[in-house]
Amino acid sequence: MKKYLFILSMVALGLSSCSKTETPPPFDPVAQAKLDDAAIKSYLAAHSNITATKDSSGLYYQVITEGTGSVITNASTVKVSYVGTTLQGAQFDANENYTTALSASTNIITGWKIGVPKIKGGGKILLIIPSALAYGPFGNGPIAPNSVIIFTITVKDVTPVIPAI
Repeated sequence: MKKYLFILSMVALGLSSCSKTETPPPFDPVAQAKLDDAAIKSYLAAHSNITATKDSSGLYYQVITEGTGSVITNASTVKVSYVGTTLQGAQFDANENYTTALSASTNIITGWKIGVPKIKGGGKILLIIPSALAYGPFGNGPIAPNSVIIFTITVKDVTPVIPAI
C-alpha cells in the first residue's frame, strides 16, 4: 500500500510541475522605448549616410525627396511603393503599388500615419520606426515582437478625402 501511495504522489508531483507555466514579466513601454531608441541611435551611428531627424513621437525620418505634388494629410489616401526591412537589413515586405488611407481607422501602422504626411506627392522618405509605432510587443508575421523596422516609401499618388456635405 505504501508503495502505491508513493508512486501516486510522485505521479501527482510530476503532473503538477508540468502544468505550471511561467508568467512573462509585464510589458514596460517606457523601457522598450529606451531600448528602441538606443538601437536606432546605434543603427544611425553605423550608417553615417543617414541623417534622420527624430520626431516627438519617437519616429526617426529622413526626407529623401520632398515631392512637388499634393500635400498629404491624415485624411489622404496614398498610392506608394515601399520596401520594409529590419534594423539588421532583412527585407520582410515590399510593394510597388500599395494604396491605403492614412486615417486613424485604417490598419496601417502608426509610424506610416505620422511619417508619410512629412512629404508630398512624388516624395520619398525613409522611416525608422520604433516598435511602439509599428507592431509593438505582438510582432507581425516575420517581424519579431518589439522590433524596430525601416521603410523606404515613395508616394506615387495622393487622393485627398473630400468631406461630406
